[in-house]
Amino acid sequence: MQQPPDDITALRLNARFGNAPAMAALAVALDRYEGRIALVSSFGAEAAVLLHMLSRIDPGVPVLMLDTLLLFPETLEYQQRLTAQFGLRDVRRITPDETDDPERSLHRRDSAACCALRKVAPLEAALRGFEAVITGRKRFQTGARARMERFELDARRLKVNPLADWTPHQISAYFDAHDLPRHPLVARGYPSIGCAPCTSRVQAGEDQRAGRWRGEDRQECGIHFGKDGRIERKAG
Repeated sequence: MQQPPDDITALRLNARFGNAPAMAALAVALDRYEGRIALVSSFGAEAAVLLHMLSRIDPGVPVLMLDTLLLFPETLEYQQRLTAQFGLRDVRRITPDETDDPERSLHRRDSAACCALRKVAPLEAALRGFEAVITGRKRFQTGARARMERFELDARRLKVNPLADWTPHQISAYFDAHDLPRHPLVARGYPSIGCAPCTSRVQAGEDQRAGRWRGEDRQECGIHFGKDGRIERKAG
């Protein structure tokens, strides 16, 4: 019987594959946790890179998309385009229980509570039964992610970050090298894309995530980090 991942698992994987090419790290995780691993994707501005890599190794791996029911229509269209183009065979759109926010207005009063309802709780439920999860997070994106390892333990589940050490230049170069379609909102000034009500255009000179929850002191939706920068899942 396979043993669930633990801190030693993450340490050993980082020692062997922490500096390996992204595709190699991804392939190791997919092989080790075959049938027990999923990729979580926003189908946002940079998502095509990791999804393309996955499609080249195993397009049948489950891909979980958090459809908060507040996404831009362009994101939903982009998801359909990438799914078809890459031949992804198991894309699952995860939606929230809107019982506590039937009018979809919670984000106006408490955006963090809205994220907990529409992202954190649905993702936790969707990940039950998986022992490992792949993310597209990179160290350059936020201060909290700067210390991120390629392999991390998150509540007895291994979190795999194949692109952890990638730079914006590498992301852009991969798009160009493989002629990947870009999210249509990127050209309109949205380098980081979340829910429509909480995402705005970024002006020249601003950080690429400046348009997320503009005017609030936060950079994360809650599914990855707590205030101290450690991995955690907030209660839904």
